[in-house]
Amino acid sequence: MGVFFHSSDFLLPSSTSSPAGHPPSSTYALVLLNQSLPKFTPLLWKHAKLRLCADGGANRVFDELPLLFPHQDATDIRNSYKPDVIRGDMDSIRTEVLDFYAKQGTKIFDESEDQDTTDLHKCVAYILQSMPNQESNLCILVAGALGGRFDHEMGNINVLCRFSSTRIILLSDDCLIHLLPRTHHHEIHVHSSVEGPHCGLIPIGMPSGRTTTTGLQWDLTDTEMKFGGLVSTSNIVKGEKVSVQSDSDLLWTISLKGNETRHSST
Repeated sequence: MGVFFHSSDFLLPSSTSSPAGHPPSSTYALVLLNQSLPKFTPLLWKHAKLRLCADGGANRVFDELPLLFPHQDATDIRNSYKPDVIRGDMDSIRTEVLDFYAKQGTKIFDESEDQDTTDLHKCVAYILQSMPNQESNLCILVAGALGGRFDHEMGNINVLCRFSSTRIILLSDDCLIHLLPRTHHHEIHVHSSVEGPHCGLIPIGMPSGRTTTTGLQWDLTDTEMKFGGLVSTSNIVKGEKVSVQSDSDLLWTISLKGNETRHSST
């Protein structure tokens, strides 16, 4: 069974040297959803090679990003942060926002005929089609994925499960979430300057009969986890490396620290 390495390098203003045995730096794509965007969104934007708004996520980029640069002209910020693609069922995006980005050359894909998948699902599918030769190194960052309606959050987590072989990270100002597939052992490199110490491991899809970890305040040793029983929430990262092995898919979540130092200018 192979090892997946995980590192939140995208939270750092500049790349750092990779730990021994760590794979090459990821190729990032960014999806922005229709929920309050993290204050470090400009940093995610800078790291990304492809940037998509899922339907009403374009409203958030249009309205909220200029607020992160109060001393700069709002139109200049909107011209600087132009998404490559807007994709979704188009039931949330405002007409003036759609017109603005269409005139800026953003590609618009109206998928209103598909009501069986979420707008995030549609965007992830587009990214995989657009970057077919980079799948092994691809990491999709999803801003505005947490908070707001609970059913939307569950829909976003379901996307992690539906694209379980793709690295997808859900982000808010407070925390991140990503899937640890049972097909691999996992080694998580923690950047303590920007994340932690609070963390959690949550079985998803089925109970975990055996989960073993190292690097946590309360490590698990062949521990059973299930809803209605033990779930490892409110755990604490002890150092800069956590290892996880489980017989079921798990969600990994870790808290994010104050992001003032991560804010990136244009």
